[in-house]
Amino acid sequence: MTLLNAPQYDKRKENTKRNVLIGAGVLVLLTAVIGVGGFLLGHGWFFSTLPAEHRVDQFLTALEAKDYDKAYAIWMNDPDWKQHPQKYDYTLKRFTEDWTTESDWGPIKSHHVDISKRTGTGVIVAARVNDSPKKLFMWYEKSNGTLTYPAPYNLEY
Repeated sequence: MTLLNAPQYDKRKENTKRNVLIGAGVLVLLTAVIGVGGFLLGHGWFFSTLPAEHRVDQFLTALEAKDYDKAYAIWMNDPDWKQHPQKYDYTLKRFTEDWTTESDWGPIKSHHVDISKRTGTGVIVAARVNDSPKKLFMWYEKSNGTLTYPAPYNLEY
């Protein structure tokens, strides 16, 4: 093929090729920003720990509203727990005491979920309650959706 019989310049084809390259670059950049951004903000790579944070937020919101039945259902991940309360050794009465009179924070009046970290089979979520400088740490077990207290752990920004 020589210059004299070169193919005709196709502006539409060249524009499409350029737009695909730009789009691919933007997609790679956006993926990197979202992935690293979630990690840097304390919500896991690609914001993967947000569902656990949301679950803890729902739990603490129910405690703020003094809806201990709902909070207990979230804690046990069993909305029908009233149908079989004998299934659990941790009773609603004890749960209510633990989150009101026996709590280090007293009854929950306000909260803010700060940070979370994926580790092992679950997620540790740190929250501030009642404007206390001390953080409340909660363990979200991914396999069954239950909440509990974690082993001693320290999460910081």
